[in-house]
Amino acid sequence: MLVLGIESSCDETGVALVQWQEQGLPRLLAHALHSQIDMHQAFGGVVPELASRDHIRRVVPLTQTVLEQSGQSLADIDVFAYTQGPGLAGALLVGAGVACALGAALDKPVLGVHHLEGHLLSPFLNTDKAPEFPFVALLVSGGHTQLMRVDGVGRYALLGESIDDAAGEAFDKSAKLMGLDYPGGAALARLAEQGNPNAFKLPRPLLHSGNLDFSFAGLKTAVLTQVQRMVAQHPHASSVDLGADFALLPLSQRCDLAASVQAAIVEVLVKKSLAALQQTHLMRLVVAGGVGANRSLREQLTAACGQRGIRVHYPALQWCTDNGAMIALAAAMRLQAGLEQADKRYAFNVKPRWPLGDPGDNGP
Repeated sequence: MLVLGIESSCDETGVALVQWQEQGLPRLLAHALHSQIDMHQAFGGVVPELASRDHIRRVVPLTQTVLEQSGQSLADIDVFAYTQGPGLAGALLVGAGVACALGAALDKPVLGVHHLEGHLLSPFLNTDKAPEFPFVALLVSGGHTQLMRVDGVGRYALLGESIDDAAGEAFDKSAKLMGLDYPGGAALARLAEQGNPNAFKLPRPLLHSGNLDFSFAGLKTAVLTQVQRMVAQHPHASSVDLGADFALLPLSQRCDLAASVQAAIVEVLVKKSLAALQQTHLMRLVVAGGVGANRSLREQLTAACGQRGIRVHYPALQWCTDNGAMIALAAAMRLQAGLEQADKRYAFNVKPRWPLGDPGDNGP
């Protein structure tokens, strides 16, 4: 069985083809991805309408590329899968519309996939290092920060989540305050490599809350206050553009603040993840989502878990960003587990807001 997956939830258009197998994990045959970073950079963030239009331009050529790479044709596809949510409504409609149109034209079934489930299962794309159930999952991205107990495909229990900003949002908004280019989180991490993580005392919200929830809004406010304080001391500050004024400061000071911001976010993520492992008595951790590519987070989680004999699994860096491979894989794994029956109902309903693992929920 061949499953074609389409991802279009935000600012990446991804298409991939996996082969469902009776035994073992589904096999990735081909994938293609286009990122809209260059287009949105001028605006300092994602512009939803521009994102939707670019998905329309890219999705068909990317699908053709995947078919050429795999040596398959559209007629060979057995199931068309797409990201149903969460995400930007207009962007989601593009992937859903194309998948359902292809299904209807070829009389093939379609399947909507939860975007976060795609991220959660993305480490299974590393077939030689795939995790085993059960495990604790840290889903950490620009829009989500969650800890989940995962007992199998579709068997998810929410342990804790951010009550305000996600970790990736804290990275990006702090970077914007510091005048760094979009995408800010990656730029902040690069700057942090040269800085002292103990140079500035920044809050670690909810670090000692006794639960597994997160909060990063207070950290963002503390960064704003610190940037304002540092800029006020510079003789050539204009007080018109905070980011531009911050760029006038010595490189060492900017690196130190970036390193301090990163250290605050990473410490919270690491300690909450360890607390979740202790609470569930599990010895396996899966990290997924865009922030999962952060080098400092990987190093500290690996070291902390290694001391406790806990196995940590990360997706390959190319699977940390949004991509079609994780959507095709998630669809194939749900079909393989008997949780879904792809059908030929082509009226789609995208879900811009769609919690994964609500209490009492056994699936997306």
